Amino acid sequence: MISVSGFRRGMAIRYEGDIWVVVEFQHITPGNWRAMLKTKLKNVKTGRSMDVTFRMSDEVEEVMLLERKMQYLYESEGLLYFMDLETYEQTFIPEEMLGEQKKFLKESDLCSIYFLEDKPIIAEMSPFVELKVVSAEPAVRGDTATNVLKFCTLESGAKIQVPLFIKEGDVIKVDTRTGKYIERVSTG
Repeated sequence: MISVSGFRRGMAIRYEGDIWVVVEFQHITPGNWRAMLKTKLKNVKTGRSMDVTFRMSDEVEEVMLLERKMQYLYESEGLLYFMDLETYEQTFIPEEMLGEQKKFLKESDLCSIYFLEDKPIIAEMSPFVELKVVSAEPAVRGDTATNVLKFCTLESGAKIQVPLFIKEGDVIKVDTRTGKYIERVSTG
């Protein structure tokens, strides 16, 4: 059992008989009340999210997950196949487990797969990836106001908004959590 003051993002806990992952949390001290912890928990079986408020004196059971770095191989019938680089063991997960991050996944990328009793329950990509721009709308003369964006297509197939100076062949860094352009890494 651990105190809720020890919560961190991505931590797995047992709550109301199910296993939940802490998605986000916030310490709150309202006026002359006792301090509380507002959390957003995600059920690992159903994918359902729930807001829960804990008192700071509450304790929950932490569930230990085994993290394995695995390389993405291919997709087939809604399943993503990965290989452990140490044991060469293969496993698969439903594509929904990666959520919106899946659109930035390309062959041979490394992902963190978290296992509970040899069953994959959470998958996460690296927070930042570098992808090549395969097509970009041309910048139009006169569109030079600040923060003007255009759409481009990345090698993974994702479409995101980028600044006007990005062109086909450039390699850019993308935040996989938000899907936003970060910076240009190299020009094409």
